[in-house]
Amino acid sequence: MSLPLLISVPHAGRQVPPEVKRINLLSVEQIIEDGDEGAHEVYAIQDEVMAFVTTNIARAYVDMNREEDDRGSDGVVKTKTIYQVPIYLHPLQEKHIHMLLTRYYLPYHRKLSRLANDIVLGIDCHTMAAEAPPISPDAGTERPLVCLSNADGTCPQDWFSLMADCLAETFRCNVALNEPFKGGSIIRSHASELPWMQLELSRAQFMDAKDKRSRVLSAFQRWCTEVEKK
Repeated sequence: MSLPLLISVPHAGRQVPPEVKRINLLSVEQIIEDGDEGAHEVYAIQDEVMAFVTTNIARAYVDMNREEDDRGSDGVVKTKTIYQVPIYLHPLQEKHIHMLLTRYYLPYHRKLSRLANDIVLGIDCHTMAAEAPPISPDAGTERPLVCLSNADGTCPQDWFSLMADCLAETFRCNVALNEPFKGGSIIRSHASELPWMQLELSRAQFMDAKDKRSRVLSAFQRWCTEVEKK
């Protein structure tokens, strides 16, 4: 039986949008470094849940976890990677940004909204650099192995605490709550449709992707079982 979850994996893609290939400056390695390396393998649980959304488009080009009107250098359509590497040969015009949003960003969010029916919880799933990159508020610091976020209100507090306990049990470590991440645009903008949480797993080599996947799935299964009992 499928778990009543909507899983979002917005940063696993590695594809350069064909619309900007001609002016792209990033190598494959830089694209991977800017995205959620390993997320495709760690969160490969689409056969275990009721709904699953991801994209092939790399985060460096269209970030599904930013506000649509965020035009900052690390906004929805970026100008530099998280390691301050320029992405394009020259700046994009607003009409080109609008085209990328129309073709990739908006369909992703419309799909999340459409799939919210008959689902208990949405979980936006990420991997994070073991050491915070230069643009982060926690730049240069070692990050926790697991971070769970609810933006201080995108889901019931007892559900949030229960998921933290389930993750702590399966990963056998402390789970950081809303630190260093409080939750991005996805959980904030869709919380009116469905309760949401954001999960970040460190890319530190504390276990391989297959083991991380197994433990993530186990935590989600335990959470659903406990919520069903209440």
